[in-house]
Amino acid sequence: MQHVELRPVEKATYWAWVICGLAAIYYCYEYFLRITPSVITPELMRTYNLTGAEVGNLSAFYYHAYMPMQIVVGLLMDRFGPRRLLTLACLLCAIGTYLFAGTSSLTIAMMGRFLVGFGSAFAFVGALKLATIWLPANRFALISGIITCLGMLGAMAGDIVLRRFVDITGWQTTIYASAFAGVVLAAILWLVVRDVNPRYPAPHQHMMYFRDLMIGLWGAIKNGQVWLSSLVGFLLYISLSAFGEMWGIPYLEQAQGLSRTEAASANAMIFLGWAIGAPFWGWFSDFVSRRRLLLIISSIAAALLACIMLYVPGLSLVFTCTLLFLLGFFTSAEILVFAICREVSSIAMVGTAIALTNMIVMVGGNIFQPLMGKILDLNWTSTMIDGARIYPASAYAIALAVLPVGFGLAAILSFFIRETYGKIKV
Repeated sequence: MQHVELRPVEKATYWAWVICGLAAIYYCYEYFLRITPSVITPELMRTYNLTGAEVGNLSAFYYHAYMPMQIVVGLLMDRFGPRRLLTLACLLCAIGTYLFAGTSSLTIAMMGRFLVGFGSAFAFVGALKLATIWLPANRFALISGIITCLGMLGAMAGDIVLRRFVDITGWQTTIYASAFAGVVLAAILWLVVRDVNPRYPAPHQHMMYFRDLMIGLWGAIKNGQVWLSSLVGFLLYISLSAFGEMWGIPYLEQAQGLSRTEAASANAMIFLGWAIGAPFWGWFSDFVSRRRLLLIISSIAAALLACIMLYVPGLSLVFTCTLLFLLGFFTSAEILVFAICREVSSIAMVGTAIALTNMIVMVGGNIFQPLMGKILDLNWTSTMIDGARIYPASAYAIALAVLPVGFGLAAILSFFIRETYGKIKV
């Protein structure tokens, strides 16, 4: 086979995609860990004798660390760069995963989930920070979509592959293997990722003083467009934080009457919708230079789809899977809020601004996972199977009403976002 020598520019471009791709793979890995409790909900109920609210609270310990860490992560990324932080974060995910699987103590399991959330807090912001360093600025929305796509593939692997491995080897052995994978990935991140692009050594790639970071953080906090777009992102993301990541599989199994394997596969469709939709919305938004209009359209469509899924009886498996795919596809337009955030923030503080946006977006998991579990418990009819609570369809209809209401509110708020037309603030 003839060896083809790459030109310097081609090598640089190839290396940029390798670096950003590895960061995106880490995001994929942490998303795999994030949705784990939804796949093993019955096992967790039996192992720790938990109610729905308690399972939701155990899962939400991830968000207890993830959400408040976002501001700190943004500051650290802008100050120290992604390489060291992503490597350490991946190791923390692996340690937390090991603790989660290797204990009979609920307290230690919660500590493990907290560590996973702590380490995961660096993944998405780190990947986007590397994208600002290594990849073209005018393709940021598309790049955000591609990174999100890989995260959704991790979630799909969690829903489909993890469930099958749990059935074969047991949940603890499967989670141990996930922890080992994290150690390997951490080593690769350290060896490959670099913080400075030698072709474009922009000022923002050098270390910044704490005072400058605080000024940047205050500027992001004062920016009303950052807050408004972040709220829209928060409302669209509940398709995952409130449904796909926690209560989707139990709902499909108990309210829709699907088998455990069918429910896991059907729930994966919402992640497939995100995996395909996120890069599509990113590309299409860059192509037409519009953000606001696409958020309005996608929010309205998502609200209608959620109403059909929850309140139309007798849906077939195929139709349910189609609805979930489309729901994921339209709510994946959420990634456009990161492009808006990028375009209304100075490049020097983009890590901090993106982290603030991501923190607001992720509030949903912190609030709705335990809240929906509490609503389910209040409407429980005392039915149990193998030590796990079974909730009626009416209970899920009440708890999941947050989906159409939230998407409708997102459409309303999107009208007040200022269109950026894809123009980047220097």
